Amino acid sequence: MQPSPAEVARTLAAGRLPGNAHIACRPGPHRVRHAADAAGRVLMLVPAGGELAESLRPADGADDVAVVLDVQDAPPVAGSPTLGRVWVSGWAAPLTGVEARQAAQDFVEIDPVGELLDVGRGQVLFRMDPAEVRLEAAGRITDIDPDEYAAAEPDPLQAVEWDLLTDLADHHVPEMAEFIRRQLADSGHRGPDGPPPRVVRLDRYGFVVALGTPGREYRARLAFPRPVADRADLARLLHPVLCRRCAERATAP
Repeated sequence: MQPSPAEVARTLAAGRLPGNAHIACRPGPHRVRHAADAAGRVLMLVPAGGELAESLRPADGADDVAVVLDVQDAPPVAGSPTLGRVWVSGWAAPLTGVEARQAAQDFVEIDPVGELLDVGRGQVLFRMDPAEVRLEAAGRITDIDPDEYAAAEPDPLQAVEWDLLTDLADHHVPEMAEFIRRQLADSGHRGPDGPPPRVVRLDRYGFVVALGTPGREYRARLAFPRPVADRADLARLLHPVLCRRCAERATAP
């Protein structure tokens, strides 16, 4: 099991990675602070009166502006494979009143920045309804149905992936190495000799491990028994692996 293209696109566009806005018939791109609401609509938090806000203002007689949000993955640790790059295209319009307040609440769930307190005065929220979604990953570009993108959920571990990988690398190398080698052996594969295998990516479905020596590494994906819901759920799932005493009790006659 692994994330679908729609899930990867929603994870990249969620708002935890830097994004650039390309606006039709305007110079750019512009770095933009953004987040996606529960329906996958892109919210852009923009300083009022700035160049980006002016570029996003609909022309006279128009209700919205054509925009492309471009977000590229930032691998969390050295050796991590990239999830790729997503382009979300659609039509953006400024929000006011109740809509702006609701959008600010949606935004704060992803990125609780202080500028949200200034929406309606020094900051403006724009919302883009996705009309086209494209994902570039592993050298391929995939067109994703906007309804599938909207229905997908971003990965719940994205915000804490770096913390989790760092904790495993700092405190649990022997336990994880033993577990990974056992899993590979059970699947009929034998990992290469060399340093202990490393976990280099995590998501709700499993993790990617790097094995072998530098320059001769290869990667393997190991799936969890079930998708995890959040960090606490992952901790419960991995507890028998990381707790040697628990593992010894589980295997004792």
